[in-house]
Amino acid sequence: MIQEQHTLTIFTPAYNRAYTIGRTYDSLCRQTCKDFEWLVIDDGSTDNTDKLVCGWQQVDNGFPIKYIWKENGGLHTGYNKAIELIDTELCVCIDSDDYMPDDAVEKILKCWNEKSSEDVAGIIGLDCLPNSTPIGGPFPQIEKCHSYELDFKYDHNTDVKYVTRTELLKEVAPQPTYYGEKNFNPHYMFIQIDLKYKWVILNENLCFVDYQPDGMANNIFKQYLNSPNSFAAQRLLNLKIPAPLSFYLKQSVHLCSSAILSGNYFWIKRSSRPLLTILSLPFGFIFSLYVRFHNFIKIRTLASR
Repeated sequence: MIQEQHTLTIFTPAYNRAYTIGRTYDSLCRQTCKDFEWLVIDDGSTDNTDKLVCGWQQVDNGFPIKYIWKENGGLHTGYNKAIELIDTELCVCIDSDDYMPDDAVEKILKCWNEKSSEDVAGIIGLDCLPNSTPIGGPFPQIEKCHSYELDFKYDHNTDVKYVTRTELLKEVAPQPTYYGEKNFNPHYMFIQIDLKYKWVILNENLCFVDYQPDGMANNIFKQYLNSPNSFAAQRLLNLKIPAPLSFYLKQSVHLCSSAILSGNYFWIKRSSRPLLTILSLPFGFIFSLYVRFHNFIKIRTLASR
């Protein structure tokens, strides 16, 4: 019998992923622990995502399924809607082209029951490739840390899976939205939380990641061009992370490039590291030219096929 109140919400923003979201659903049906609910945020899909999910709602799989359709606005707006609706203690995003190991929920809840406290944001677990290889390798043998420490202190700079206390996401949401821009990485909200809280480190696979050709990771230069204000906001926040000078230099160059591409130079004035940002302007200008050239070549290549 399905519990009325669960501990975990697994939420899935989806846009025209009817051909992959079934794999996500199947992995949830196989979970060894069903103390969760599944929230699907349909970001204006034009395929049969709605029919698939509504069909699954009619089956008793041991967990409730909630389905919400919204106008297309990009991944971060799907996160915003999900965070608005979630009422469980914990939440985790499993993308519509990814899926969970059969015991992922069981491991999440066991870890949280043993190590939860008010001074941690939640759990960071591994993302793995479909062949079970951890992306970036296993975590260091530590109990908890900030996620930026995984990168700069332990040299683990790659995708991870955040299981977050919902109340903390509600404090930083909604993520800003800039007119006409749909490529603002929701990691923006996790950085805001990470600056205040550490995370429990769970050296276990919580998600199989299957990068798609039309996904965010494979179209980064296109995103630089069509969502420059979003990337500028991301760079401003990144400059507040305790990090080496080389990281600040890279973020400053990207900030200048995004400001140039957007035509909004006020982004540069808002930098928390003004001198470094001003010195980065020439390099940001060069990079903005490269972004435009890269996208021009890609469009020409696609048009010639």
